[in-house]
Amino acid sequence: MSQPTQALRHHHKHCDDLFAEAEALANAGDWTACETANAKFLGEIEAHFATEEQVLFPAFAAATGMSGGPVSVMLMEHAQMRDLMGQMTAALKARDGNGYGGAADTLLILMQQHNMKEENILYPMCDSSLAATAIDIGGALGERLEGACPR
Repeated sequence: MSQPTQALRHHHKHCDDLFAEAEALANAGDWTACETANAKFLGEIEAHFATEEQVLFPAFAAATGMSGGPVSVMLMEHAQMRDLMGQMTAALKARDGNGYGGAADTLLILMQQHNMKEENILYPMCDSSLAATAIDIGGALGERLEGACPR
């Protein structure tokens, strides 16, 4: 079976790697390098969220008629993660290692749980529903994230 969500699965790992780099730099107190790494992480995760919110979720809703359920949970979690990322950015600007670390620790747990739900529940539902459509959702997702992940 085709997996239209493959680019998103791959991008999860890419975002996780960027997050780990930013967190390590914050833990080392290298605030200048952390600012750069954090900005790169934020840009990539926002691109990921936007791709899901603007391409995948609407296509899934159109194919299944389902706009609530797992999609609404993912959207709520995106909002929670955006709030935590805002807290991290504020702590970074203040050079507050404890604040950054606390928000980052919470974000890490939420991201891990979120990604597991997407990869084990929502993405298989999307793959099953969208594989039979005439629209190349996998290609559209990949194009949105092109260049984001080294292959």
